[in-house]
Amino acid sequence: MTTHTAERATKLRAALADALEASGQLSDPTWRNVFETVPRHVFVPEFWALTDGGRRHVTAADEDWLDLVYTDDALATQMTDGVATSSSTAPGLMLQMLQALDVAAGHRVLEVATGTGYNAALLSERLGSGLVTTVEVDPALADLAHARLKGCGYTPLVVAGDGRAGYPARAPYDRLIATCGFSRVPTAWLEQVRPGGVILAPLGWGTVRLIVGDDGRAEGRFLPTGSYFMAVRDAGSSGTAPHPGRPDAAINRPTVLDLAAVAEDEAFRFLKSLAAPDLGFASERGDDGLIQAVELWAADGSWARAEHGTVRQAGPRLLWDAVEAAHMLFVEHGRPGRERFGVTVSAEGQRIWLDHPGQEVFHAGPLG
Repeated sequence: MTTHTAERATKLRAALADALEASGQLSDPTWRNVFETVPRHVFVPEFWALTDGGRRHVTAADEDWLDLVYTDDALATQMTDGVATSSSTAPGLMLQMLQALDVAAGHRVLEVATGTGYNAALLSERLGSGLVTTVEVDPALADLAHARLKGCGYTPLVVAGDGRAGYPARAPYDRLIATCGFSRVPTAWLEQVRPGGVILAPLGWGTVRLIVGDDGRAEGRFLPTGSYFMAVRDAGSSGTAPHPGRPDAAINRPTVLDLAAVAEDEAFRFLKSLAAPDLGFASERGDDGLIQAVELWAADGSWARAEHGTVRQAGPRLLWDAVEAAHMLFVEHGRPGRERFGVTVSAEGQRIWLDHPGQEVFHAGPLG
């Protein structure tokens, strides 16, 4: 890397920090220093950027590479069969999560989903490498992250493994942060984070901040901002459910649910992600630009297609029924935002509640 590139990267990091501070996303001066110190470009020497014509492969040889690296955007860094399977999270969202994690000197942190290694570098710069453990399901990504971290002078423990199991060998942790999407908070994490410790994880299309209690439970609320992460996956998997097609054996019935609400209402889409998790989703627009059809599908073969006031659905779960029930709850409670919802996790399962733990809206039994 040339001296000119290094100097320009330093200026771009400062400019990005200025922009994040001006937008209100950056409020902690210590984290500002960390963001200005850690070089994001080292961790994303190539990526895929969205363009009008699809995805564009960007490398360090491209003139605008460095400028794109230091924008507040997520960058797809691994493609598997045409599907993005790893990315570098948008710095603004990453920053919001790190500030909500509320780390302090001496805290031991477990990160789930190493990805590029950039977030582990930020944590290492803040706390010291010896206090950071990071787990990545893809061994090749783990090796790349380890090499790039080492090249920047950071030496956290990088483990190739399933982050859903945590990493008990270094427990207990004061903090756990996940940077891939979940529909259920793994109960193994509750056993590895000390009482009073914090678990911060994407759940559906939100991020929940849980406090671990003395009784083996963890409880807390969602952060108010959106959170869109690639789903947790097994090694070698893209983490996405293939579209099952639309076989003839389906239930047909009328529906009065507004398709635009399902496809475009941000607050309701969050609630839908909790009511009917792990869904594939697609919408179609007519020549007038309005939503004409919505499709939902799941890994278990369930699917639904709604259009022109009619829905067809089939499979083990009636997906559109779940969406309609969630929308009824949404309207009845005044279109609640993310921050009104909370989660309680224990060995007995996961409960999602509205406003207070006594008002349960969704429940899932224990994992496994």
